[in-house]
Amino acid sequence: MPAEYRELSPAKLNLFLKIISKRDDGYHNLRSGMTLVNLCDEVTAKKNSKFKINYIGPFAPQNNSFEDCIVEKIFSKFNLVKPNYSFTIKKNIPIQSGLGSASSNAAAVLRILEKLNYEEIKKINFSEIGADVPFFVHGKDSIVRGLGDIIVKQPFPKYHFLIIKPKQNCSTAEMYNQINLDGTNYDLNLDTDEISEHDTGNDFEVIAENKYKEMSSLLKFMRSFPELIFSRLTGSGSCIYSTFESKSNAEQALSIFKKSFPEHWSAVVENNFI
Repeated sequence: MPAEYRELSPAKLNLFLKIISKRDDGYHNLRSGMTLVNLCDEVTAKKNSKFKINYIGPFAPQNNSFEDCIVEKIFSKFNLVKPNYSFTIKKNIPIQSGLGSASSNAAAVLRILEKLNYEEIKKINFSEIGADVPFFVHGKDSIVRGLGDIIVKQPFPKYHFLIIKPKQNCSTAEMYNQINLDGTNYDLNLDTDEISEHDTGNDFEVIAENKYKEMSSLLKFMRSFPELIFSRLTGSGSCIYSTFESKSNAEQALSIFKKSFPEHWSAVVENNFI
């Protein structure tokens, strides 16, 4: 076996996100268009005397550990023997942001385990690790349905995005708890493998705007740029992005944003980079 493996672990954006229904088990069925962008964590595995996880980078956790470590979950949930490799994860993607960094990290580790001949992972239901893990394992722009386990390849146009991370974090569990489907009548005939004109918006946006004053102000600002195609919350937040056809327009928007909100993390990224 090689002494070292490296995998990029890209972020995702939800180009649209609809909550379809609540299941009897308390989870929600969703429908989303998801695209990978070139903001990436980096996962490196090196031969070591024992298994170890180490975090570095601008968004590494304090005390070098996450309370609910998704990488540890892969081994504990499925009773996998931990390899004698040290995994270093460089965290370049903001956490609690809706960009999917934890699920992307899990998918990168799964790819490394596949190279280490872990035959057991072929039997794993990836959605049991995390709702976005099947999408990241698939590794292609897709329409994602159900619990995140129904993946249909769907190419999306080339876009350039300004992404911003508010100081406010959004708990996925808390945001889902705020979902109220009473009085909503989503046409289930629209929940197909095909994209349609109804595939727009993010059902978490109104919750974020009502719950957090800062988020409401930032969403309004992000919708004000010239040459904007659309602006949206990604996932359940808290990252917000604005979409442009050209990189120059996205970089112009970045300059405007930094002058008004220098305290917030921001970056220009693009999809269709692989």
